[in-house]
Amino acid sequence: MNWKKWSLLLALVFAMGIFLAACGGDDSSGEGEDASDDTGQSNEGEDSGEPALAEDQSLTVNIKTEPPSLHPGKATDTTSNAVLTQVFEGLTRVDQDGEPQPAMASDIEVSDDGLTYTFTIRDGVEWSNGDPITAQDFADSWKWVLNPDSPDTDYAYQMYPIKGAEAAKTGEGSLDDVGITVEDEKTLVVELENPTPYFLELTAFYTYFPFNQDVAESNDEWAADAGEDYVTNGPFLLEEWAHKDQVVLKKNPDYWDAENVHLETITMEMVDDENTAKNMYDQGELDWIGDPTDSVPLAAIPQMKQDGTLNISPMAGTYYYSFNTEEEPFTNANIRKAFALSLNREAIVQNITKGEQRPGMALVPSAIWEENEEGYFEDGDTEKAKEYLETGLEEMGLDELPTIQLSYNTDEGHAAIAQAAQDMWKENLGVDVELNNEEWNVYLDSMSEGNYQVGRMGWLGDFLDPINFLEIFETVGGNNYTNWEDEEYASLLEQSRSEEDEAARKELLREAEQIFMDAMPIAPVYFYSNVYAHKDYVKNVTVGNLGTIQYKWGYIEEH
Repeated sequence: MNWKKWSLLLALVFAMGIFLAACGGDDSSGEGEDASDDTGQSNEGEDSGEPALAEDQSLTVNIKTEPPSLHPGKATDTTSNAVLTQVFEGLTRVDQDGEPQPAMASDIEVSDDGLTYTFTIRDGVEWSNGDPITAQDFADSWKWVLNPDSPDTDYAYQMYPIKGAEAAKTGEGSLDDVGITVEDEKTLVVELENPTPYFLELTAFYTYFPFNQDVAESNDEWAADAGEDYVTNGPFLLEEWAHKDQVVLKKNPDYWDAENVHLETITMEMVDDENTAKNMYDQGELDWIGDPTDSVPLAAIPQMKQDGTLNISPMAGTYYYSFNTEEEPFTNANIRKAFALSLNREAIVQNITKGEQRPGMALVPSAIWEENEEGYFEDGDTEKAKEYLETGLEEMGLDELPTIQLSYNTDEGHAAIAQAAQDMWKENLGVDVELNNEEWNVYLDSMSEGNYQVGRMGWLGDFLDPINFLEIFETVGGNNYTNWEDEEYASLLEQSRSEEDEAARKELLREAEQIFMDAMPIAPVYFYSNVYAHKDYVKNVTVGNLGTIQYKWGYIEEH
């Protein structure tokens, strides 16, 4: 078999610029986030020569809330991601330019047909308890996610590009037939169902992180707390996890690239109130405020823009309202369309969020598909919305709609947007709306259990391709809280996975999005932006246009 070295593959894929990116999770409000270059990446304070390091390499940030899960195979949200990306590492890691580079793997080879990846595990890498990291660790961790009996693995579908992975997870195939082969302690061979040019981005994503199998087998709750059983392999260690208070990370002295890790301590506070966090920032108790783990208070944004302390850039993500399509009246597509079209998104982004977000009239953000800047319908089309409402009421045999409940997770920005939507739906549709807010973990449970009518949600891309947004709604479950699914829609996505012609593939995906927007199981509100601020002495912390943050290269400058 002829092989191409990984560096050649990267040169080809990224030079073509075919695959765009976004990054993922559910609980970022998008009210504040990042300064970026043309790639959408922020390389804060990057300079030439040796950095002037302060003696105290301690950084304090805010993650707002308790991470729902610090098990890489179970996590599905941005808060958990913000911790996991620091304490674990996959075969690859996204670098400061937004491109995946070898991490736990020292060498990567890809077959000419793009179907087989051979990863060589880096020499001398160890778990934080001293155990050697082997190819078997990756194989076992990935197969644990794909095991139908493994609980809370909503992100298993991220592994479906691997041959036999979906069949194994759905019980239609065997884990033994999954295209993951351990040739020896250092060599992992992965076979894909179809060429997947973004696969090396996936291997940098937390669902693909390994975890120590011996520890996990001896303690099912190994990821519930900090301690000797929380064994990791990243640039930082989980030193402390004071639930609902703070997470403390310490530099991992045994990390393979420890010489390039300068921060000694990262304290992650859980301050849910944006104004309290802003006061802490102003008083020097926080070094960073805003995205991707926090929100800048809405009232502070104009002044921070004016004085030049606010950083803003596009992010590949969509803020939306999810309709529970199994709960009346949102079982009716025309009712859903009425609610979607009657929102005035321009008013929301201009008067509420003020972070240069773009009105969203599509599922896939315009950072990925430029044509979605216009979207599938006119923003704030109240006349059309009233027509849809009238048709929907006739179809349901109703004279008017009952009071509707709009739910959102506790956050100043979410509350302000919900209040605006409440007013718009009352004024434009004559519908009474009551608001319901819940703490993030409780809120996720309510959404996943279908205990809602309309609920705020958001999606930040996990990798740079439109299918990452479309496949959320391929089947009910996982991150699809709408309970909507469609056979033709799913078929188009499946066809796209084996279509090697990029233009034809895009056409399939566009057809799928058209079906989705015709059914309107969500009401898109806006496309995210990164909005944040940090102290001048914080350097080289990297914020991506996928809503991720990397502290590996960060440092505190002498000041």
